[in-house]
Amino acid sequence: MAAVTGVGARAGTPAPATRSPARRRSFPVWRWAILLLAGAYFLIPLYSALRFAGLKAFGDVFKQPGFFSAIGLSLRLAVIATVLTLVLMVPTTVYVHLRLPRIRRVMEGITILPIVIPPIVLIIGVLKVAPGFLLGTPYLLALAYVILAMPFAYRSLDAGLRSFDLKTMVEASNSLGAGWPSTLWRVVLPNIRTAILSATVLTVALVLGEFTMASLALYQTFPVWIVLFEQNSGPVSVAASLLSLFVTWILLMLIVAVGGRSARRRGGAQVALFTVTRQDFSQNRGEPQ
Repeated sequence: MAAVTGVGARAGTPAPATRSPARRRSFPVWRWAILLLAGAYFLIPLYSALRFAGLKAFGDVFKQPGFFSAIGLSLRLAVIATVLTLVLMVPTTVYVHLRLPRIRRVMEGITILPIVIPPIVLIIGVLKVAPGFLLGTPYLLALAYVILAMPFAYRSLDAGLRSFDLKTMVEASNSLGAGWPSTLWRVVLPNIRTAILSATVLTVALVLGEFTMASLALYQTFPVWIVLFEQNSGPVSVAASLLSLFVTWILLMLIVAVGGRSARRRGGAQVALFTVTRQDFSQNRGEPQ
């Protein structure tokens, strides 16, 4: 053993780098300090708003006139905008990754435009060119929200598709006889489940918190109701804002929980690829499964 050690030393083999105990202990301290500062930055304003509103105001929110109609309209718009966003963006993003990877930069530039263009300009342009049967209906505002959600949804889906070898899995599925709908539904979507959930939460949070376009289009959504009701009762308005924030937090925690299970089941989705495609291949050949 001594001879081997001596040979390694003479050969110039560098000794493994070791960190002093004091250096190893310094990193957790810095991390805890950053977490405490970030927690104070976010929690102190929330605590102040909670003290200003009081617990009684949370119960009074549900008794105010127009609350349920406003929150119902916002939830309906959130569902419509989320479904339309996913139906449009998921196939588009997958197709760009598979067939048109060279225009990925162009897609990033196009999808960033709703953030660059002010919402006031966007909603005025939408009201000018919208067909008559959409004017005065919540569907017009839902379509505008689809445009606003496009930058966040595209980037969430793009990050999810970059996390695995999409092209290899699609080619393997096609080579085993599975059609494109089966490949998209049973192979691609299980692997981007977390990205879809992220796009969903971002779209819902955007709809539940958007004020400018709804107020200019004369829709009394939940944010518009909060601003209008603030003139009558400040504590109740603050309590309603906190409720909206808590709903968004709950959705984010659900994403973390479901995303963790999705990551653990990633291997199961890849096994399902060969199981499903083998069944489709057997059906195409008329063989027993």
